[in-house]
Amino acid sequence: METSLYLPVKAFLEAAGYVVKGEVGGCDLVGLSDAEPPVVVVCELKLSFNLELLLQAVDRAAMSDEVWIAARVSAKGRGRETDKRYRDLCRRLGIGMLGVSDAGEVSIIVSSVSPMPRTNPKRRTRLVKEHQRRHGDPAVGGSTRAPIMTAYRQQVLLCAAAIERGVERPRDMKAQVPNAGRILLDNVYGWFERKEKGVYALTPAGQAALLRWPQTILSESAP
Repeated sequence: METSLYLPVKAFLEAAGYVVKGEVGGCDLVGLSDAEPPVVVVCELKLSFNLELLLQAVDRAAMSDEVWIAARVSAKGRGRETDKRYRDLCRRLGIGMLGVSDAGEVSIIVSSVSPMPRTNPKRRTRLVKEHQRRHGDPAVGGSTRAPIMTAYRQQVLLCAAAIERGVERPRDMKAQVPNAGRILLDNVYGWFERKEKGVYALTPAGQAALLRWPQTILSESAP
């Protein structure tokens, strides 16, 4: 699975000085530098280099400063990484290629160089904000079936955990979740029920959510 490539590539980008998180804004990996504004690096993962991977990278170029594609290199040397035409296309598009060995070693096949200005600052801004709002790195890049742990879902979980601890009013949650009132009112996931005006309880779905996503996320947000 693509998720098996996540940790090696994450470590590679972290060694280059980026804070890396998985499944941000539809991207498998997003890295931000410490600069202001940050340098945005996006990497897409596949088990092998193919056209779909390149198409994803072209789409991500509109919201990043560097784009990489990463795949497992063929043990028999028959993968696209050995195809000069594929490598040349990456160079022309300014897309970097990373090869991941079976042992988890990451190597640069083609360097990432941006040959043209990025054209969608709004998508880039949304990507940066989502990355910065997340607590820790709760989603493994390359995931396709599990619900993505977005910054919003983390905030909803904080509200659910507060209710479980006996804090029933949004105003008492604002220290940790400033928009608690709106989250409880919108009830996007169906985790809350209104007992009376300004007082909420958990539904069975909310209780199940706390069992599924326990304290690893919540503890990072605790004072």
